[in-house]
Amino acid sequence: MDFYEALGLDPKLSLDPDDLKKRFYERSRQLHPDRFSRSSPQEQQRALDMTALLNDAFRTLRNPITRAEYFLKERGIELSKDAPPELLEEVFELNMAHEELRGGDDSARSQLGEAQARFAAMREEIDQSLDQSFAKHDAAPGGAELDGIRSALNRRRYISNLVREVEKEMNVPAN
Repeated sequence: MDFYEALGLDPKLSLDPDDLKKRFYERSRQLHPDRFSRSSPQEQQRALDMTALLNDAFRTLRNPITRAEYFLKERGIELSKDAPPELLEEVFELNMAHEELRGGDDSARSQLGEAQARFAAMREEIDQSLDQSFAKHDAAPGGAELDGIRSALNRRRYISNLVREVEKEMNVPAN
């Protein structure tokens, strides 16, 4: 049983968060292990398994990014771990700023702050375009839209890693 099926949903990229939450709580109440305390061991185990599945489904589907990653994975579309080529120059500059900061040059801190803001803005822009792509795909499912979504998710994942890296470096006390 997949996550959508567990929650009684049609597999779509855009979901109503209130409906998702309502379905999760309804099914959780129906399948809560306490309701099966006097049942057979098999039924008790099934309730535990279904509760775990519901929790995983809700945790995954409530976030648009993890939902899209799950949606693609279920269709055999894997995300790349490679850096998007258009970001290589920025990554090089970011690495240089990291090295300067680690070497004691505190002036690189402002460069890292600017990079952090730039990457966060890029991520926000991707999130907005993903929302539009999700709606387009749900209206007319097709492989071309999924390819675009995969590319955007790859780019977003890489940028999110860069943001985390900069945040980590910015929290290191100055020498």
